[in-house]
Amino acid sequence: MTAFAHETRSRTERYTGPIFTVHTDEVTMSGGGTARRDIVTTKNAVGVVALDEVGRVALIKQYRHAVGTQLWELPAGLRDVAGEDLVVAAARELAEEADLVAARYDLLVDLHTSPGFTAETIRIFLARQLSAVPDDARHERTDEEADIELAWVGLDEAVAMVLRGEITNAAAVAGLLSAARARDDGWATLRPADTPW
Repeated sequence: MTAFAHETRSRTERYTGPIFTVHTDEVTMSGGGTARRDIVTTKNAVGVVALDEVGRVALIKQYRHAVGTQLWELPAGLRDVAGEDLVVAAARELAEEADLVAARYDLLVDLHTSPGFTAETIRIFLARQLSAVPDDARHERTDEEADIELAWVGLDEAVAMVLRGEITNAAAVAGLLSAARARDDGWATLRPADTPW
């Protein structure tokens, strides 16, 4: 069966803000006719599974207003620096949110976060050979990041937290499960950090 070529007939801008844009597309449908689809366009993101030498992962707990609670997550953030390499963005987020530097990065997994309404992607890296950011070089956290809680959790326990419903952030779930699988495969399934999307 040949895939139907969906065509965008029109686009109407609904909202433009500092982080995302919303527009409505009129799109041709496989069964004939057209349908309107609201789309959120954003800057995309990177995330990091930071794994220490004894198999613990750095998790952060951060307030997320959209869900009205604090969530356990991976250090992660928007790709909001123009032209920034993805590994460099990941290293920046790891330093800003967890006060860590990694000497080694590998690619774990690429995700479309919610393709029903957004083209947003997140690339999740495995960071190893960790060291602390010196005290005098640490990022000053503000807003929701001001009360970030950092915890070191064994990777198997982090996976158990996922399966118990204690970790629900989608990027964290994918990153932790991917890291556990890669570890169990002797790291043979890791891709180079600079692998094209």
